[in-house]
Amino acid sequence: MKSNSLFKGSLNTIILTLLKQNDRMYGYEITQKVKEMTSSDLIITEGALYPALHKLEGDGLLTVSIEKVGNRNRKYYQLTENGKTETVNRLNDLKDFIEQMQLILNTKLATQ
Repeated sequence: MKSNSLFKGSLNTIILTLLKQNDRMYGYEITQKVKEMTSSDLIITEGALYPALHKLEGDGLLTVSIEKVGNRNRKYYQLTENGKTETVNRLNDLKDFIEQMQLILNTKLATQ
């Protein structure tokens, strides 16, 4: 991954956004989707993903359903109504942050 520290604080927002876009997903599916979308520049490990999923569930932003797939149980995660609202709020905050960073960086680059 190119800049691990920049993505670290964004994991919850990444998860929420993927669930908003895909309705419901299981953990491994989330890791593979991120890997695919970023051409393997961002790899989310299970050690980072599952604690984040459990926290989002504990915060009431996700629901979990278990389905039997073959001979294994698979946990699917889905946004709650609060999770949908929180996703929109976080994406708006992120958009505002990016706009502010662009203003700061463009000003700094122009003065160099």
